[in-house]
Amino acid sequence: MINEQIRDKEVRLIGENGEQLGIMSAREAYRLAQEAELDLVKIAPTAKPPVCKIIDYGKYRYQQARKEKDTRKKQKIVEIKEIRMSPNIDTNDLNTKVSAARKFIAKGSRVKVTLRFRGREMAHVNTSKVILDRFAEQLADVAVIDKPPKLEGRNMAMFLVEKK
Repeated sequence: MINEQIRDKEVRLIGENGEQLGIMSAREAYRLAQEAELDLVKIAPTAKPPVCKIIDYGKYRYQQARKEKDTRKKQKIVEIKEIRMSPNIDTNDLNTKVSAARKFIAKGSRVKVTLRFRGREMAHVNTSKVILDRFAEQLADVAVIDKPPKLEGRNMAMFLVEKK
C-alpha cells in the first residue's frame, strides 16, 4: 500500500535516510512524504502499529524485483532421474543400473528407483524389497535413502539422494 491507500490511524514512520521518526497519524506521515516529494510506503503491514517508510516507490519496486531475481538465480533445481527394474533382474543388470545411478547422484540429481511388477509378480512383492535394499546398499558410499521403499499400485519405489 502506498500514499492515500494507507488507512491506519497510527503508523511508525521511518524517514528517507532510515532514521526513526516515531509513531504518528497516517495523514501526518503522508504530509511529510509529500513535502519530501517522495511516496509513503507500508513496509510491514502486520506490525503494531504498521511500519511505513518515506521512499521513492518506483525505486523500491525495482529493488524488490532485483532481490527476487537474485534469490531465484541462487536456487538449485534438483532433477529427479528414474531407474526402472523388474523383480527378476540379474546381478550384472543390477550392477549396470547401480553404475547409472552413481553417475546421476554424482551430478547432483535425486534418483527414483522403481521396481515394476507385472502379472503374477505381484505375489512376490515382499521378497522383492530385498532388491531395492541391495541397490541402496551398493550405493551407500555416495547416497542415502531419502524415502524408503513403498508400494504404489504395481510399482515399488524409493528415492536416493547424495550423501552430505
